[in-house]
Amino acid sequence: MADILMPMNGKVIAVKVEVGESVAEDDELVIIEAMKMELPVVATEAGAVKEIKATVGESYQVNDVLVVLG
Repeated sequence: MADILMPMNGKVIAVKVEVGESVAEDDELVIIEAMKMELPVVATEAGAVKEIKATVGESYQVNDVLVVLG
């Protein structure tokens, strides 16, 4: 099980996965906007998406949990 964390303060602009979806290591899960740049947040390991805590348009702080893999 892995928590995918917000790498820096910013806003979620897209969620690219759904609960139950299988992902591989380095697959894009969420796109964030930080410091006027769009950055992908990727899976740190292969697994299935158990929970999506990120909401498009919401701002998050560094180390907030965005996605839970299992």
